[in-house]
Amino acid sequence: MNDIHDLLAPYQSDLTDCEIETLAVRAGQYRTQEQEHSEAIFPSSSYVFRSAAEAAATFSGEHPGNVYSRYTNPTVRTFEERLAAMEGAEACAATASGMAAIYAVAIAHLKAGDHVLCSRSVFGSTIVLFEKFLRKFNVDIDYVNPVDADDWAAHCKPETRLFFLESPSNPMAEVADIEALARVAGAANALLVVDNCFCTPVIQQPLALGADLVVHSATKYIDGQGRCLGGAVVGSHELIEPVIGVLRSAGPTMSPFNAWVFTKGLETLSLRMKAHSDNASILACWLQQHPKVKQVNFCGLASHPQYELIQKQQSLPGGVLSFEVAGGREEAWKVIDATRMISITANLGDAKTTITHPGTTTHGRLSEAERLAAGITQGLIRVAVGLENINDVRKDLARGLDAL
Repeated sequence: MNDIHDLLAPYQSDLTDCEIETLAVRAGQYRTQEQEHSEAIFPSSSYVFRSAAEAAATFSGEHPGNVYSRYTNPTVRTFEERLAAMEGAEACAATASGMAAIYAVAIAHLKAGDHVLCSRSVFGSTIVLFEKFLRKFNVDIDYVNPVDADDWAAHCKPETRLFFLESPSNPMAEVADIEALARVAGAANALLVVDNCFCTPVIQQPLALGADLVVHSATKYIDGQGRCLGGAVVGSHELIEPVIGVLRSAGPTMSPFNAWVFTKGLETLSLRMKAHSDNASILACWLQQHPKVKQVNFCGLASHPQYELIQKQQSLPGGVLSFEVAGGREEAWKVIDATRMISITANLGDAKTTITHPGTTTHGRLSEAERLAAGITQGLIRVAVGLENINDVRKDLARGLDAL
């Protein structure tokens, strides 16, 4: 085995001191004796051993190697190591979806009697997971203002073990001061978990700002073309190991094919996030000047309440914005239904621009009071700006806005 590794060593990439764009293209790949240039796919459920003793040593962890693709697969490992390198992390655990990533973190690091502080501005399914399932196991949850570190500190209890937030938030683009929250979480002996789905490591690296764990829905920008479901948890070996234990026993893991798709998606992530951000900036400025638009929520606008923090914390504004029209749901639906090119779907991070009504889709399972607490009115529309010519996107949105 060592002889083969020595033989293949010249075919591996030396990534010492490489920048994130290079890591996105090359990190995590280990070429086989076939000397393939592109990453291989290993669609195998299990692996063979030369002896019963080798099998026993591998299963126990005494000997490194693949055991079963529920938690060890070479293709998935390539994706994990590449994403970890881009986030500046020691380790990564790939999951079946973004929600599976959040679930795995909760199961791995919480127990009955623990207390969670969660931003009141998170994806609706995250709140449903916490409220419908975590509470069943006697985990207490409080929801706080994501941009007010004092609010987080005021709600800490001796039992607080985890802070959870999205930054920027979905769909209001609220931006939390991650460094400040890291200090509050550290003082409370709690883990700070940041959903970095909207930014990706190209725009923001929460671990460098003091976060303990980062979660991703790889379904979004990491894929970039709306093809596969997947998620990931990134952090230190110490904090990722219990997450891997959950995946090993419960099984919400990533398939080899999906991992290969996400790995290829990472190769173009830097280019795509720049293009998404550029298009979204143009669209946000146009919407801000439109007489039928009451409010635009976007990290790239100088009018954003946390604009100075964004300049410090993010390298780009990202590709998601939301805007509000007068007249509530009826008028918002008119705008959405008038589009002829933009895709009416709740997904985001796609090359294709998407549009949705958060109050009845992504956050539809929340109560009206919960939605309003997060700033989500019935007149709110979310647009995830794609890679089309932005003039065509603008013309399509104008069909409905001009008719209001």
